[in-house]
Amino acid sequence: MGRLSRRAFAMAALTTLGTAGDATAAPRGGPAAPPGRRRAAGELRGMWLATVANRDWPSRAGLTPAEQRAELLAHLDTAVRRRLNAVFFQVRPTADALWPSLYEPWSQYLTGTQGKDPGWDPLGTAVEEAHARGLELHAWFNPYRIANHTDPTRLVASHPARRHPDWAVPYGGKLYYNPGLPEVRAFVQDAMLDAVRRYQVDGVHFDDYFYPYPVAGQTFDDDAAYAAHGAGFPDRASWRRHNIDRLVTETAARVRKVRPAARFGISPFGVWRNAATDPLGSDTRAGVQTYDDLYADTRTWVRERWIDYICPQVYWNIGFAAADYAKLVPWWAAVAKGTGVRLYVGEALYKAGDPAQPAAWQDPVELSRHLTLAKQYPQVRGHVFFSAKEAAADRIGALARVVADHYQQPAKPPR
Repeated sequence: MGRLSRRAFAMAALTTLGTAGDATAAPRGGPAAPPGRRRAAGELRGMWLATVANRDWPSRAGLTPAEQRAELLAHLDTAVRRRLNAVFFQVRPTADALWPSLYEPWSQYLTGTQGKDPGWDPLGTAVEEAHARGLELHAWFNPYRIANHTDPTRLVASHPARRHPDWAVPYGGKLYYNPGLPEVRAFVQDAMLDAVRRYQVDGVHFDDYFYPYPVAGQTFDDDAAYAAHGAGFPDRASWRRHNIDRLVTETAARVRKVRPAARFGISPFGVWRNAATDPLGSDTRAGVQTYDDLYADTRTWVRERWIDYICPQVYWNIGFAAADYAKLVPWWAAVAKGTGVRLYVGEALYKAGDPAQPAAWQDPVELSRHLTLAKQYPQVRGHVFFSAKEAAADRIGALARVVADHYQQPAKPPR
């Protein structure tokens, strides 16, 4: 994926929508609306710490273990300084591992060479040091992405995708495991659960990639898998959704068995379906709908209580016509209502102050307004900010404003 973050895919997917400091720093910009009611039950205040393509950490491949460790601890210290209480640490970015995995090679993002031992245990250190700081550490996994290229020979010789070339599908310049193969679904669960079994992680977290985001003019070639396993389904789309549903339900069951105290949740793209497609959908006009394009039935996962929390990436400003934050948050709150599934809102901190973004994102108060709005909905139990690099830099003081307006006191995550 080069230097692109996982969010870059979501941004590219939205092209049809149209063009769109420290905790004690003095807030900038105009006044935000008065904060809503306080919640006694705690709230999640999280940040994502992305490792794919060295997005947040480590700053580049090949640093010494001491340098990598120092950078990691600096990110944890940033979370504490911003009065956050949870870090979502990407430990399996591309079918690899940031721990000594029994199933997959060491990540190339550590040393520059896939499979090379970095000389220390990043996940083990992250868990220990996060807990020492009073932070939760959620292990963030990408289930099916193998590589940000399509050449299997560039993978280390022992890589499972080289030992099982029939498991891999090239698509859109990248390589993916085929979600339609039962043996793939079992393997990726085994690989992820290896970390959950060995470390006292507080959560197991998936991001927004299931079947890949659509690429114009290309076809995800799962013909053979569909012929072998698709009998009894009305169409390929239904079969694909079933495959992802099975991944979700099976992973949930295994997490609860292996580490009952850990919570299992997913951070999908923010639009399930547009109302024009489905009357149950949101009042949006998104160019991507997870149900139809990623074969991820995110609404059902919540309504059926298959997961412990949902953290939709609601990465648009209040008033954005095609996907308005002020319309999506109440839609998700209504989906979560009565289920017991916690709703956290994914926030686009990375957009704040980006000159390529619309005017709303040049206002340091925009994110604070998001939290003010969300407090009207009791189902919203917290927010997660993308991502760690921006949490440290906070280029226009947007996170400092959130802290000043909403995080004046430390808080414990909901339990």
